[in-house]
Amino acid sequence: MLNIYPVRAFKDNYIWIIHDQHYAAIVDPGSATPVLTYLQQQKLQPIAILSTHHHHDHTAGNVTLLQAFTMPVYGPANENIPGLTHGLREGDTLHLTELSLDLAVLDIPGHTAGHIAYYGGKSLFCGDTLFACGCGRIFEGTAQQMYASLQKLANLPNETLVYCTHEYTLSNVRFAKVVDADNPVLAQRANEIEAQRKHNTPTLPSTLAIEKETNPFLRCTQPAIIHAANQHSGKILPDSISVFTEIRKWKDTF
Repeated sequence: MLNIYPVRAFKDNYIWIIHDQHYAAIVDPGSATPVLTYLQQQKLQPIAILSTHHHHDHTAGNVTLLQAFTMPVYGPANENIPGLTHGLREGDTLHLTELSLDLAVLDIPGHTAGHIAYYGGKSLFCGDTLFACGCGRIFEGTAQQMYASLQKLANLPNETLVYCTHEYTLSNVRFAKVVDADNPVLAQRANEIEAQRKHNTPTLPSTLAIEKETNPFLRCTQPAIIHAANQHSGKILPDSISVFTEIRKWKDTF
């Protein structure tokens, strides 16, 4: 049985450790120190680093970890990932033999130009693209790319567990309640998130099922989201991409 454990880093990062109590794969190690501590405490042998994109808070630990252990580094083929040994793109499958885990690679540009996700075993490691009740900022891609990437992820099975890499859920939920004020499922989720964060409990993983019901960035065809975006923009927006673009810009300054 695989365990997926969140190692905390910086203010709000999670470095996901996929392990079977013997071997471990490390997802987006922005810092090596907490990872090394966890590996030592749990007596785990790391077998791979999995990077979703090039940002420093996701890759800065790669080189230090490689100084301590010999292992491959997987990541997007089109980005500069420290220590990269295997560049990946959509259509590739990553075989983590020691963990008996196969992960499909998905191209999900938007946050960065070459961002990828890993999907397998009902788990999705999506970096900074899909967040719990939110989505990543658009730094290198376009709104159209980010919207398409989110739709691609939303088409995965509802039971998919979403392992994103930041604890942004509370602020995301507060924004979502402004955009989707009359959503009863969102209201219930907001109460649950508030309680979790009061106890400093991680709000992740999420599921795609709950994201489809409460995440405004996955609900751009819903009347409530369209109305809120139209009201905020002061005009009638022509399509779902325009709605997405408006609420993403709105969230940037929320």
